[in-house]
Amino acid sequence: MLSPLRPWRALLNRSIPASRRRRVWSFAETMLVAAVGGAAFEATGLPAGLVAGSVLAVAAMAVLGRPMMMPANLTRAVLVIVGIALGSVITPSTIAGLAAYPQSIALLLVASLAIMLCTGYYLRAVHGWSGLSALLGASPGALAQAIALSIENDVDIVGVTVVQTMRLVFLAAGLPIAFALFGMSAPVVASSAAVHAGSLLDLAFLCSLSTLAAVLLYKIGFPGGWLFGAMIASATLHGFGLTEAQLPRWISAAAVVALGAVTGSRLAGTAPRLLIRYFAAGCGSFAVSTAIAAAFVLLAVYTFRVPVTDTAVAFAPGAQETMMLLALALRLDPVFVGAHHIARYFFVSVMIPVLAAAVTRRERRKS
Repeated sequence: MLSPLRPWRALLNRSIPASRRRRVWSFAETMLVAAVGGAAFEATGLPAGLVAGSVLAVAAMAVLGRPMMMPANLTRAVLVIVGIALGSVITPSTIAGLAAYPQSIALLLVASLAIMLCTGYYLRAVHGWSGLSALLGASPGALAQAIALSIENDVDIVGVTVVQTMRLVFLAAGLPIAFALFGMSAPVVASSAAVHAGSLLDLAFLCSLSTLAAVLLYKIGFPGGWLFGAMIASATLHGFGLTEAQLPRWISAAAVVALGAVTGSRLAGTAPRLLIRYFAAGCGSFAVSTAIAAAFVLLAVYTFRVPVTDTAVAFAPGAQETMMLLALALRLDPVFVGAHHIARYFFVSVMIPVLAAAVTRRERRKS
């Protein structure tokens, strides 16, 4: 018996080039795996279950050899949606709290430097990495800069990428689980948009202005421009009472799952044998960096009386897009978390080249 789908499949195979067809099926499989993983974790009641489940499910399938992938243009659209959703929880009282951030941001910069130095030392002393490889593998966040410097210098590019990606996946999946185990719940950030959905015209205005801001920040090279541009525009409109529009829940949830898939798919193409080779280095460096970050989180909480959950995500040594996604899923204060991650991004971006030059000079003198 002929399958009723066979004529349509044949037409699809004739009309779409083979390379593009493979990408379409890979994307469809990635989203299906992410949705199933996110739904499974969400059903358990785990905080940010959509994030943790989608990240772990896609990462597991990628390690097993499945072609997990997310198109770049779709990823940008997802970042804009997440940015709009993050900004929609802002109120004038939230923005007024910005005055208290400089102290905790300064502490975060000290923590970032300590993480880079201590984790780099661990990778050199325990796993025998070169000084430059250890520095790039230890840098909190700023994966793109670390990989770029890896390409330009004689370092272990694969090791740096695997260790950085493992830390990101561990954080995305581990923080919600840790919050649940310790009984910590995030304070709900109030928002007028949560009560009033606003008209379709308001929603179109919000999406248009947020997308324009995202494009502008991306064009000028602002770090995380797609996400932070949309977030800043959305936060400004909501913070000054110019709109009460809010994205439908199903759109925000789909964006969360998709961005989780982006994080998990970073392990695509990594052979299990190669991953095992770097597994110890990834776990050890994650333990060192997380222990240092946790110590500074406790110091910030007891010194500045900031919420534990907000501070934990703000100080987490992971990529800013993924940490902002956690802030959305856990209903944290996106202004607090975003301000800290932007500050750390610039600090790490400046410190990596400086420390890399010092390490390179030192290794040349030794040789």
